[in-house]
Amino acid sequence: MSGLKIDQSTCIGCGKCVRACSSHGLEVREKKAYVTDSCTLCGICVESCPVQAITLERESAVSEDLVKESKDIWVFAQQSQNEILPVAFELLGKGRELADAKGCRLVAVLGEKEERGNVDRLIAGGADAVIFCQDARLAEPNAEVFTSWICGLIRQFRPEIFLFGATSFGRELAPGIAVRMQTGLTADCTVLEMDAESGLLRQTRPAFGGNLMATIICPNHRPQMATVRAGILSPLTPDPSRKGERIETFLEAQEETHIKILETIPQSDSDSITDAQVLVVVGRGIGSQKNLPLMKRFAELIGGKLGCSRPLVEAGWCEYKAQVGQTGSSVAPKLLFSIGVSGAIQHLAGIGGAETIVAINSDPSAPIFGVSHYSVVGDCVEIVKELVEELSSES
Repeated sequence: MSGLKIDQSTCIGCGKCVRACSSHGLEVREKKAYVTDSCTLCGICVESCPVQAITLERESAVSEDLVKESKDIWVFAQQSQNEILPVAFELLGKGRELADAKGCRLVAVLGEKEERGNVDRLIAGGADAVIFCQDARLAEPNAEVFTSWICGLIRQFRPEIFLFGATSFGRELAPGIAVRMQTGLTADCTVLEMDAESGLLRQTRPAFGGNLMATIICPNHRPQMATVRAGILSPLTPDPSRKGERIETFLEAQEETHIKILETIPQSDSDSITDAQVLVVVGRGIGSQKNLPLMKRFAELIGGKLGCSRPLVEAGWCEYKAQVGQTGSSVAPKLLFSIGVSGAIQHLAGIGGAETIVAINSDPSAPIFGVSHYSVVGDCVEIVKELVEELSSES
């Protein structure tokens, strides 16, 4: 059995392992070291033990049989009000790239109340096959119902990779499936790619508050699972001529679930920045809250919406729904004006899907210039004033 082992006959109770552990994973009682529930199996205590009384037994590599049985890349096609969410098509776009690199099929998983043409839309969006179930119990985002159904599919078809959108429901559903299937899950990924040597999925996400990017793999369990926020990836252009396999499944009779959805209230998308094709994102470089009306006017003149960086939300200048970045919204507009934004890694994680970025900043060494397609060094407020005057005179 895997885990941290302490040979009590060898341990001298010196406490060096306790001092080396930053997770409070060990303690000394009656001159002997013991493992606590806080142990993370990092293994640093093994090296610190002067008498080699501590050993770490890790799980063996995934079996060859499981590798052979696991195949295909799956994408969960979440739908709401009988419409597939855009993030599902974004995942299909990336899934198509991964499947082509791995030489396997791309399969969409769809649960809906009734036939509405969504299977054909998923095939047109890049899927080679669609596993679907049409049942009234799948009309609402009930995690218990979906988890039971999907886990049965995983046991039957053995996917190698399973991708979910990091929506509210996706963040509830994916962990439940991962726990039941005893596999790993990487949340809020910004980059997905296949490792050419191992064939494993490399899942990259911001870590330690966004101060670095961590690449995670799941070598010992299947399926490899990840969630991806909307706006990070790009969908394929739909191809209605594509042909794919339709695999119909059925939901078994279930006992009464613990969850009952009494009412679903749609969220207004009128002020949402996630679907904006043109976006103006402002940061601390605009200097003062009194300059926000100018920035809003500029956004209006170019047919866009106004977003902001995290410091402006924390200062109370803007509402949270306008925040762009790791802890806000991920956006993928065709055109993004970045005005007075320095470009911290947390912010850059949310604008990776933008097709064209125009950055205006007074600091020539600002990180935002490293990702922008067009760079303007200067006083952002004065530059925007001139742009507003020019655009206003033309209209």
